[in-house]
Amino acid sequence: MKKIVALLVLSFIGSPAFAGKNCDELKSEIAAKLDAKGVAGYTLEIVATEEVKDQNVIGSCEGGTKKITYKKD
Repeated sequence: MKKIVALLVLSFIGSPAFAGKNCDELKSEIAAKLDAKGVAGYTLEIVATEEVKDQNVIGSCEGGTKKITYKKD
């Protein structure tokens, strides 16, 4: 599971093109990839960058002003 999350982090954050993407669109794309890999029982949340504490960030959007966090339920 951690490997899947790590791969998603690298694939989404590693690409500057995703930083300017609409957050809802990016969140849907991440969810689709997780679902395709059989990942279940998770929550994705869009959070303002300054509000991110110890969450697992797996995406950045809207010019880096917001982050998408992953939480295993």
